[in-house]
Amino acid sequence: MYLQHFGLRHPPLGKNLTEPWDDGVLAQLGQRFNWLLQSPGIGLLTGEPGVGKTAALRSLTQPLNPHRYQVLYQAETDFGRVDIYRSLARELGLEPSYRRAQLWRDIRQRVHEMVDSKQLTPLWIIDEAQNLPAEFFRDFPLFLNFAFDSRDLMTVWLVGHPVLAQTLERAPYAALRGRIQVHVQLKPVLERERFALLIAHALKSAGSQHNLLADTGLEILRQASKGLPRQAGRILCTAMRLATPKGLNHLPDEILQQAIVELQ
Repeated sequence: MYLQHFGLRHPPLGKNLTEPWDDGVLAQLGQRFNWLLQSPGIGLLTGEPGVGKTAALRSLTQPLNPHRYQVLYQAETDFGRVDIYRSLARELGLEPSYRRAQLWRDIRQRVHEMVDSKQLTPLWIIDEAQNLPAEFFRDFPLFLNFAFDSRDLMTVWLVGHPVLAQTLERAPYAALRGRIQVHVQLKPVLERERFALLIAHALKSAGSQHNLLADTGLEILRQASKGLPRQAGRILCTAMRLATPKGLNHLPDEILQQAIVELQ
């Protein structure tokens, strides 16, 4: 109901956002993303929860030619390492074996077929990668050993919280760390000017015809969200739900404060 009341097509900063805001950060990620498509390898994308990591990669994968790239997205990572590979096998259309050695052979054979026969590059995105088991980090470089380690056939993005990068700095994971070609860190939008541009873009993209927030409200939103787009979006949507029954066409500071309290 609040969308109709405020004349919006979708929630601001929601998952339906088709035009992500970018002041250069996403362009940098996009450049590195394309590097790894041309020269398959491992990329590392880290950032606080709600900073927009998954949304950024979703926007980058949507325009990819499905005849050249097969996107394999996995977010269920809090399982054993064999379960991770079994999930990958299913995404590749395989009946997964319960034996890890056979599972690896089947997946590698399928990847070889995709690359050599179909000219199709697998793009494996592992979200919430900070939850992956330690055994996965240790043996993943072995799994990626194609043709005596003479070829890189898969592009892989490990996506997770900042602790993921810290974990990979540990000595047992040196082999995996040495294979990471790109590391991009997305940070909260903490600067006042940048945050104002983010919110203005989000509201305009959602269909808003006028500014809903006073400068004081914008500052309240910035501080409460800690510069995290997802949290800012939750506060905005909650505030609009509270404002709709009152017949308000803007979001007063007290409504924002009430929304923040409700979300705590």
